[in-house]
Amino acid sequence: MAAARNLSNLTLAHEIAVNENFHMEHVDLPQNSLGVERKEIVHKAFWDHLESELNEDPPEYYHAIKLFEEIKETLLSFLTPGANRIRNQICEVLDADLIRQQAEHDAVDVLGLANYVIITMGKLCAPIRDDDIKQLKATGNIVELLRQIFHVLDLMKMDMVNYTIQNIRPQLQRNLVDYERTKFQEILEETPSALDLTTDSKPNLSPTLVLNNGYLKLLQWDYQKKAIPETLITDEVRLQKLKEKLNELRIIACISLITSNMVGTTIVGLPDFADKLKRISAVLLEGMNKEKFDLKEALNNIGVQICNEVNRSLSERGFPTLDMEIQNSLVGQICSIVEEDNPISSLIDKRIHLYMKSLLTLPSIQKCMPTMPGGLAVIQAEIESVGSQYASIVNFNKQVYGPFYANILRKLLFSVAPMGKTETDASTN
Repeated sequence: MAAARNLSNLTLAHEIAVNENFHMEHVDLPQNSLGVERKEIVHKAFWDHLESELNEDPPEYYHAIKLFEEIKETLLSFLTPGANRIRNQICEVLDADLIRQQAEHDAVDVLGLANYVIITMGKLCAPIRDDDIKQLKATGNIVELLRQIFHVLDLMKMDMVNYTIQNIRPQLQRNLVDYERTKFQEILEETPSALDLTTDSKPNLSPTLVLNNGYLKLLQWDYQKKAIPETLITDEVRLQKLKEKLNELRIIACISLITSNMVGTTIVGLPDFADKLKRISAVLLEGMNKEKFDLKEALNNIGVQICNEVNRSLSERGFPTLDMEIQNSLVGQICSIVEEDNPISSLIDKRIHLYMKSLLTLPSIQKCMPTMPGGLAVIQAEIESVGSQYASIVNFNKQVYGPFYANILRKLLFSVAPMGKTETDASTN
């Protein structure tokens, strides 16, 4: 339980710090699901009961008072420590004891209390909720009004969570290495097997080579069938997306190289033509990493589209178009990319691997980029973007888990004593 809690905290902190777009969202259950039906039944029963209470003569205010107590606590939770004036005002207006005394004399102004709540919500909400506040003011039925107040309060809670995330992100980023390392040490102490997958490495002469080869394997990892090393769990989704993007880029580079070899640089070398072919390929390859995607059919469609584009460009320049034999050969070669040991695919794959490997030797990815291998020019911008993200993940991971890796490598390569508490001040290079 303690290890699971530490892992959950570590994962959340890591996501907040490294993902600038990370935010919390309200998750709605699928329509017509059992959970939604049960929720709607329970909620409808409550609001119907509240309406019947308020329609009694004299009205019954028990549940209405409970709602205002909950609203009061929610409003107070939005306040900063120094907001004493509005805090005192909320406590005075929504004083449950006072409202109960008024209820005993049938003198509760439920609508007046609701309007005060709306005004206060308007002062505390983010600008994005202004329209929601306006809609509350236009709601006439008191029960529906209270119901919508709770809905908007839930939205404001989510806004507050995301505001807090935004504010703590800089502090997390400054202290993330030490925090993650400490948390992982706690996990290791609670769960001695927490590095088993990370330790699963074949001995090699160079610790650096072993580590870098391990990182490179992540770009060919089967994320659906094989568990990722424990030290990379927080970046598993990002690494999987980078692998999928590289796979798409590999196919685009193969298509470009095949087309260039078949029709020559006269057409392929025209301004913007290579980019046009890349856009065609990217559109038709969208979703290629989904299980039901038919890659063979997509490649056939890409081949047909490319033949049409090439013929159109040839016609515009007064050249004869491609005969059917060449067109069929071009489409066939593009479709053969998916075949195992396809020479073009293997060549491009090796060059992408070489480029990603060279990134791991750079002292700072921000200062310079390695030379782009031949055949990858058409995807250079995209490869550099993926490479930058990949190197960022790897470099940060080395900073956090370097001492753990050093301990593992000493044991694997030099038969040192068993791993205990890691030396957190060890070099991370």
